[in-house]
Amino acid sequence: MADAYVALADGRVFEARARAPGRTRGELVFTTAYTGYEESLTDPSYEEQVLTFSYPLIGNYGVREERFESDRVHPTAAVAREMTDDVAAWLEAEGVPAVDHLDTRELVTSVREEGAMACGIAAGPDATPEAAEEELAACKGMSDHVDIGKQVSTDESYTVEGGGEFDVALVDCGAKGSITSSLADRGADVHVLPYDATVDDVEAVDADVLFVSNGPGDPANFEAAQELVEAFAGELPLAGICLGQQIVARAFGGETEKMAFGHRGVNQPVRDLDSGKVVMTTQNHGYSVADPGSLDVTQVNVNDDTAEGLASDDESVITRQYHPEANPGPHDSLGFFDEVRDLAERTHSPVTAD
Repeated sequence: MADAYVALADGRVFEARARAPGRTRGELVFTTAYTGYEESLTDPSYEEQVLTFSYPLIGNYGVREERFESDRVHPTAAVAREMTDDVAAWLEAEGVPAVDHLDTRELVTSVREEGAMACGIAAGPDATPEAAEEELAACKGMSDHVDIGKQVSTDESYTVEGGGEFDVALVDCGAKGSITSSLADRGADVHVLPYDATVDDVEAVDADVLFVSNGPGDPANFEAAQELVEAFAGELPLAGICLGQQIVARAFGGETEKMAFGHRGVNQPVRDLDSGKVVMTTQNHGYSVADPGSLDVTQVNVNDDTAEGLASDDESVITRQYHPEANPGPHDSLGFFDEVRDLAERTHSPVTAD
């Protein structure tokens, strides 16, 4: 007998097995990654989303904290075809509902055909279909979460030392830990600032590069980060990853749009327009750059031609829509962080905003 239920916005209710009890709701999305479940579940970009794994077995190599990308699980719930006891126990300890023993292939196909959709989940001995439907009725769209940055950003600034060869002001909109470590590994002292950091905060760390991180939700909700980019454009080299690319594009007059089901997984092919080379990338985003504004598109997704890289030599800007640091995924594009280091070498002097 089922003790868990997943109610979808299209009216269907799936029976499942409860692996971690609770009631919750969120935007139903999926990832195609077949490894890296620890990294995915601790990725802040999944905040307020119900994460479905398309790979059928999740947890086959246990749970190790050193693989975490942040200090907590961010999806509101986890869904799998089969989930091991290790992962189920971890999610229960985190207070995150989890279910398995349902047809995840059908869930993924539904999202592919209908787009990311609201869902409600009820799991545990007292779970009912009606409880899942009540959660669904209370679910809001991602664009309504105007303060989502506050949920995933650092409360206070801090510095990760990497040798002091250059300084990066990292605006934390939900940054993965591997972005910070990738910069520190290249000699950067990374000054991690809250998502609503001010011009004074950036000037105080005497940064050589302003870097906008990944994060969840609609880039239009990160007004403070966009204003920072606008303030330092032309005065300080700028870089961004994922949500960061979208925020930078908006600051340069561009536009962003919500995608049908986003790019999430470790097998997204990206073509560099200059070299023609195609690399496989890790991605996790539900919005994309529809218009780059005054920036140049340098890389595109092979599957749908969406912008995967933006740049401006005149303004010293480089961004990526995918995750060069991977974790999980291929390391084909780690050279992006070397490009950020090269940008920094052009400065090394105090700057002020316009």
